[in-house]
Amino acid sequence: MTAAHWDAVMAGRDGELQTAGGEVRRLPVARWLGHEHADESLLTVVLDWCHGPTVDLGCGPGRIVDLLLRRGIPALGVDDSPHAVRLTRERGAAALRRDVFAPLPGEGRWSHAILLDGNIGIGGDPARLLRRAASLVEPGGTVVVEVEPATRGVLREAIRVRAAGGTSVWFPWARVGSDALDDLAATAGLRLARWLDHSGRRCAELVR
Repeated sequence: MTAAHWDAVMAGRDGELQTAGGEVRRLPVARWLGHEHADESLLTVVLDWCHGPTVDLGCGPGRIVDLLLRRGIPALGVDDSPHAVRLTRERGAAALRRDVFAPLPGEGRWSHAILLDGNIGIGGDPARLLRRAASLVEPGGTVVVEVEPATRGVLREAIRVRAAGGTSVWFPWARVGSDALDDLAATAGLRLARWLDHSGRRCAELVR
């Protein structure tokens, strides 16, 4: 049911998140679709960290997978939204419609796993998600994550998606601040290697 509402967001190019506490946040659909110059600029730097096969967890419409392929880097997108997977494949990129915690190809052999665009919040348990991402990459591989500069600690919340097609059920999500990432990484057997601050966004590279 939630995947269907993500589909409506992608198809309608608009939508918002509502938290159980009453906060409403507009979804950056234009960014996900690859229509923002600042996003392109950030990705140019972040994707320089990727030198081998990469899996993008929560790939959305596939702009990151597409950019990696254009650099000659094998890449796979994973998303539970059928429309997002379809958009990724229309770019000529590979994508699977699957929960990120379900079995995936090449487990333990990827060079890099990506959790950008707030995707570290998938499932509402960042520690579990980082352990999952770490299990996908080889020893010495990396997990690239984006955190929220304005958030402190880990904020777990129930959210729902509102789009032209209606409103989804509530589902768990999380927001992670910079100050929490070191400890979260350690629980997953990852080491914080470097930060990138760009256009008000903050990304980190974690090494297994």
